[in-house]
Amino acid sequence: MTERIGIVATVQTKYEESKPRLHPSELLCEVVEEVMSETGLTFTRDGTGLEDSVTCCSDHWDGQIGSSKNAQDVAGGDLRESDNVSTGGANAFFLAVARLLSGSCDTILVTAHCKESQGQVGLIENMGFDPIYHRMLGLDFLSAAALQANRYMHKYAITSEQCAKVVVKNRGNAKNNPFSQAPLDLTVDDVLNSPVLAFPLKVLEVKPVSDGACAMILATESRAKKLTDKPVWVKGIANCYDSYYLGDRDLADCAALTNAAHRAYRMAEITNPRKEIDVVELSEYYSYQELLWLEGLGFCNKGEGGKLIDSGVTGMDRELPVNPSGGLLSGVPTMVDGLSRIAEAALQLKGEGGARQISGARTALAHSVMGVAGQMHFATILEK
Repeated sequence: MTERIGIVATVQTKYEESKPRLHPSELLCEVVEEVMSETGLTFTRDGTGLEDSVTCCSDHWDGQIGSSKNAQDVAGGDLRESDNVSTGGANAFFLAVARLLSGSCDTILVTAHCKESQGQVGLIENMGFDPIYHRMLGLDFLSAAALQANRYMHKYAITSEQCAKVVVKNRGNAKNNPFSQAPLDLTVDDVLNSPVLAFPLKVLEVKPVSDGACAMILATESRAKKLTDKPVWVKGIANCYDSYYLGDRDLADCAALTNAAHRAYRMAEITNPRKEIDVVELSEYYSYQELLWLEGLGFCNKGEGGKLIDSGVTGMDRELPVNPSGGLLSGVPTMVDGLSRIAEAALQLKGEGGARQISGARTALAHSVMGVAGQMHFATILEK
């Protein structure tokens, strides 16, 4: 990057199974007000405050056509430039970085919100499939993930116990995170004995329904240094899409993630991610995905995700801490997951992780995924 882009401030709600008293726009307003209060910024048109915003929400999840109208209104869209994306909070972050690099603004607000509790998850996810051939089969992301889990586990001899260890680790880490929805002390047997939802995936191996929001403010280097004494810099960022049709790709591999990671590493001048990255915040909607995504990110070879979790190196106090926040398995809504991973990574680099702080963290990777069985991946490298 020719100019450094800094994260100035981040705010998250407490993630909960349901927030019935809050309209989606009220949920979003909660984090927007807090992040603006933290920085002292207001919406202006003269270059002295926030002139631009990027929001992330979905008509399907908000339950109305043109849901972005409410989001952009809360995020200062009145007579200002404002865009909405429905492909996840990480994509909103990506667009915000591009806006800053373009010179169109020097400070920008990014938000993401979702209330999964107010919709039928399976029906909403079914809309993500091809309407001619696949949608009428009743597929949702869970059934597609079960297909992927079976393929991955069979191809590389990944065991159910190895997948269960991801749940035990992440739900345990969540006890240190005040934003987490579902911290829990578990054993591998607890996970394996929980009810099956779609074989081989069990209840405790699937991200719970969640409501919440996240907001952050980004700025160009000169502006960021005026707004905070602890900016976190964006060193590398990339995304990549895979085939829309499940049958057109090997679900045991994740070529799109590998491509996105390589481009982000190249931009950040990282040649050995295992040694150069201090903490990873990763989007694992299902237990097996943490193992598969770590392979795609280059932290181990293909098929070795199970060996990686067995070695214990992904624990909080070990060589490669993964999801010290508790991850998605501990409760973070879709749409918000990508921005929350970036927020959690930024907190680590600012030294504000509290009980989940990784000592000495200087470089972090935030990963996000959208679409059926990992169709679209985002990788963001941050540095203090």
